[in-house]
Amino acid sequence: MTRPVVASRAEWLAARTALLTEEKAVTRALDALAARRRALPMVPVPEYVFEGPDGRVRLPELFDGRRQLIVYHLMWRWDRDDGCPGCARVLDGIGGLARLPERDTAFAAISRGPWERLAGYHAGHGWAFPVLSSFGSDFNYDFHASLDAEIAPVRYNYRSAKEHALAGRPPADEQAGVSVFWRDDDDAVFHTYSAYARGTDPLDGANALLDLTPLGRP
Repeated sequence: MTRPVVASRAEWLAARTALLTEEKAVTRALDALAARRRALPMVPVPEYVFEGPDGRVRLPELFDGRRQLIVYHLMWRWDRDDGCPGCARVLDGIGGLARLPERDTAFAAISRGPWERLAGYHAGHGWAFPVLSSFGSDFNYDFHASLDAEIAPVRYNYRSAKEHALAGRPPADEQAGVSVFWRDDDDAVFHTYSAYARGTDPLDGANALLDLTPLGRP
């Protein structure tokens, strides 16, 4: 464990003020990055059907009448026949969802786990947002959260299987991620954004808080 050095208040203030300059530069850079993200083009997506507590649900229904939908790709651990503990930790820490409807946005978690198993997993965590199963659908493969070259080309985190192999880090068959969708008035749905790996950091509120501390995140 690395303990911060002890300093006078004046020394601390000088160091903190210097860091503030860097923080402001990063904030401005993130604002510019968010603007470029909002300006990305969008791609029409095919029809997908999921399974949930009320039976079969079409993708446009997940918007709950809203314009935007954020989907968390919840990994299913087939070796455990259970959800991924890391994904559960992220989803446990997601807050502020009550404000999303104010911005015409819905949120859902989707997993390839079969609904008969996923239902109990969802109930056990007490999440207020919907969790649905895409089992039997190409949804997770089309958005590169499930990887099987026989079903869809592997393109995890925008790298091919060959690129991952050359880097010596072949990805596992199931991955976490986040995807964003837009719905038109006629229920046509478009894909606007997806992120994986460290790109999902903004969803982990606990890590954002830990980044403020001397010990930091794990």
